Amino acid sequence: MQVNGTLSTLSDMAFATSVAVYVLAMLLYFAEFASARARDSAEENSAEPAAVSAAGGSSASGGPQRPVVGRLEPEPRKPWSERFGGMAVAVTALATLVHAFSLVTRGFAVGRVPWGNMYEFGSAICLVAVVAWLVVLYRQSRPQRKTTTAPRLRGLGGFVLLPTTLLLFLSGTALYAKASQLQPALQSYWIWIHVSAAIVSTGVFMVAGVTSMMFLVRLRYENNPLKSERIGSRLPMSRMLDRVAYRATVLIMPVWTFAIIAGAIWAEAAWGRFWGWDPKETCSFIAWIVYAAYLHARATSGWRGTRAAWINIFGLAVMVFNLFFINIVISGLHSYAGL
Repeated sequence: MQVNGTLSTLSDMAFATSVAVYVLAMLLYFAEFASARARDSAEENSAEPAAVSAAGGSSASGGPQRPVVGRLEPEPRKPWSERFGGMAVAVTALATLVHAFSLVTRGFAVGRVPWGNMYEFGSAICLVAVVAWLVVLYRQSRPQRKTTTAPRLRGLGGFVLLPTTLLLFLSGTALYAKASQLQPALQSYWIWIHVSAAIVSTGVFMVAGVTSMMFLVRLRYENNPLKSERIGSRLPMSRMLDRVAYRATVLIMPVWTFAIIAGAIWAEAAWGRFWGWDPKETCSFIAWIVYAAYLHARATSGWRGTRAAWINIFGLAVMVFNLFFINIVISGLHSYAGL
């Protein structure tokens, strides 16, 4: 099947547009994050006079105040931090749609799944990571779960989009590959099953790893609340960050397990053996062990908190090593980077 040049060009344009919109969303998230503390300080400074006025309930002359009848008070304007946060979420949703459109058009351009090389694989991982973040944000922002930490959780989006935009930039520059057909070894229905499970797992693990990093920053502030620790003071509570990282990991761990099993079945069909300790297979299995250790540590009282978070971060480091070093530097049976 020939490559559709028009759809391929349209896909590249949509990809570049999505990266630009992601950067805008990231800046809006950081704008909310930066302005949140100033808003909190203003509220703390004005809380005492407001409380005194409400408790006194009297006028300057000492008599009781009478309510004004027939007068509508204007609704208070939202602070800039909330405006930035709302715009950031809307821009993120727009970038996600454009990003998904770039992958869909890429697939139609070549008549196959749009994850046949490192460029497409990295793009798909980032799409899953952003969708996973939006799902977490939606679940925490539902009316029955709204708390004072909800706006702060939204501010975490800048730290999620930072590695996402970096990976997208690398995918669109150093890892970019022109639209082409799959290599003969990849022309199997297992690419729909095995690789898609690996993409979903890697994207969610990215969100969990970033959340664990922010958990350590926040926990450091809670243990030693210095005024100079500006980043930690604006993050959600450590308990909330730990819960988000744990739930993301525990939900996606079965998918990662399935990805490894499906890869073994595909290896038996392609190479005549289920497991051959290929560098890609070995590193994937090491990542599985690390995440299993994290779940075990998270369930053990003596290893909760800092130790478990470091294990989760190490698991993300293994996944990144597997994504870049194993696919690009080390040659093996899984060398399908397309570079």
